Amino acid sequence: MYGVRRGRLRDRCAATGSAAALISRPANVRYLAGGAPPGAVLLLGPADDVLVCPRKPTGDPADGRPDEGLRLVVMQTPAGDAAVAATELARTEGVESLAVEEHHLTVARHRALGSVAPRLRLADLGLAVEQQRIVKDEDEIACLRIAAEITDQALGELLESILVGRTERHLALELERRLVDHGADGPAFATSVATGPNSGRTGHRPGDRRVEEGDFLSVCLGANYRGYRCEIGRTFVIGTTPADWQIELYELVFAAQRAGREALLPGTAYRDVDHAARQILDVAGHGEELPPRTGHGVGLEIDEDPQLAPAAMGKLDACVPVTVEPGVHLPGRGGVRIDDTLVVRQEADGGPELLTITTKELLAL
Repeated sequence: MYGVRRGRLRDRCAATGSAAALISRPANVRYLAGGAPPGAVLLLGPADDVLVCPRKPTGDPADGRPDEGLRLVVMQTPAGDAAVAATELARTEGVESLAVEEHHLTVARHRALGSVAPRLRLADLGLAVEQQRIVKDEDEIACLRIAAEITDQALGELLESILVGRTERHLALELERRLVDHGADGPAFATSVATGPNSGRTGHRPGDRRVEEGDFLSVCLGANYRGYRCEIGRTFVIGTTPADWQIELYELVFAAQRAGREALLPGTAYRDVDHAARQILDVAGHGEELPPRTGHGVGLEIDEDPQLAPAAMGKLDACVPVTVEPGVHLPGRGGVRIDDTLVVRQEADGGPELLTITTKELLAL
């Protein structure tokens, strides 16, 4: 599988005149090599493919397992830069043009590559690997499915516990512990727990505010399983029957989220998915409170292409996992966020596959 991926990239490089490529972005290294030990880079050479590591891989499952078809080179000086060492290796193998990920390299690092091999032409690989990663194979989707199952389990257990009086920070730490207890390598991103006037805010960092009766409680979390990351967001009411304004706002966001999910079909423009959800909230008068996008791709990183945003260019393909996560935050009152991870599927295959299945009913906890 990894050899096939590298073969596709090698063909693309050859078509642009580069006989070799240097992959330095960790997620891209893992995608092509199966594992990405700290500081490692991948050299796709004309003769063979080499994983260059500052230190011998420890076998930590969180770093993945390097493909046995790769040649492994461990640097003699661990403090050195693996990208520089790989460039020197390419030079000794007679490579004349090396494609590099300029968007990931600093100016200083790019200069260091040029200085070690001044006659080597450095070309820009661009986002070739990221674009290749957008459509997932079924093995990748299986990892995402397990990550979603772990996330649903962790959230479900929290909902069965006593929440009133506990701080946002405490609840976030407990959720992350539960993710690991159920088999995750760790959280996919920093878990967000927001209560009362904080609820519904995108990217809220948990603080010391305690959960109170009548609060909206919004939670956003995800598991990292074998490098693949999912995301779920839910909003609940604490300890009492929801107020009328809470029911109305929740039903509105839920309708927007449903519209976004239903738009996830191959051939649909990215911006049309965003529009399907955004227009419902905009018509209701919440246009100014909306986040800049409705969702994004997930995989080896929690925020990948495609971006489901008003100005996004491109169309969905089958087997692309994305989030749909509209939300509304009312300053001083709180808000609602509902977030799922789904896989785009053909209508003949049942349409979008929902990975995160925790109920979206407005529960009073």
